[in-house]
Amino acid sequence: MAITFNKPKKLFLLDQDGTLYKGKHLFPYTKDFLKSIRDSGANYLFITNNSSRSTKDYVEKMAKFGIKAKEEDFYTSSHATMDYIKHYHPDLPVYLVGTMALSREFLENGIKLTDKVSEAKVAVLSYDTELNYTKLTALCDILANKDAIYLATNPDLDCPSEDGYLPDCGSFAMMIYNATGRNPLFLGKPRKLFVDSILEHYNLKPEDLVIVGDRLYTDIAMGTNSAVDTILVLSGEATLKDVETSPYKPTYIANSVFDIFN
Repeated sequence: MAITFNKPKKLFLLDQDGTLYKGKHLFPYTKDFLKSIRDSGANYLFITNNSSRSTKDYVEKMAKFGIKAKEEDFYTSSHATMDYIKHYHPDLPVYLVGTMALSREFLENGIKLTDKVSEAKVAVLSYDTELNYTKLTALCDILANKDAIYLATNPDLDCPSEDGYLPDCGSFAMMIYNATGRNPLFLGKPRKLFVDSILEHYNLKPEDLVIVGDRLYTDIAMGTNSAVDTILVLSGEATLKDVETSPYKPTYIANSVFDIFN
């Protein structure tokens, strides 16, 4: 049964992996769902906490699925982190634990990166699929300075793949905490800042949005933190049993995005 909203939505914030696709496989109902959003008079924005890829990478991935998208159709934890740095620490050198693709995107957005531990004033941890021990030890050395600012793109403990779940940025942060005793400020979902940036950019109100995702502690929690309606889809991580024990309750629950309009 289709979901009936109390107020028509102007913008759907769509999580990607676990919601629209899983790994390299697009869910068969995704394209029709995206068309249904546009047919309803609304628009959509692809959101993700996965900071291992650049925005260009996501555009290319959607193209491989046969979905036309532009860079401005995406807002990621990387964008939220870059926006935070540009607003609060615009001139400070940043040591980034991230992929080459993410490093290029930071540089293209005017973030001053450094590889020198002695120069770094800000340390950023991300979902780095090119992680190595050299990066880990450098990060720990920087965090030994208590004045160093410590940020992370997202708190996800794992990332879904066709073969199971892989350790994500949140798991990396736990490892670093065990070595340094320091926790980062996470900038991606579920922080309210993530939604606030989108509201400001599109000149919308919280009631104009709905967040669609498969994770309670990121997607649904962000809706709770931002007073935005949420739809939990059961095509990814969360189960109905998880909902019973979670402090974050979705506004609506659907088996998949197919059920939102059908």
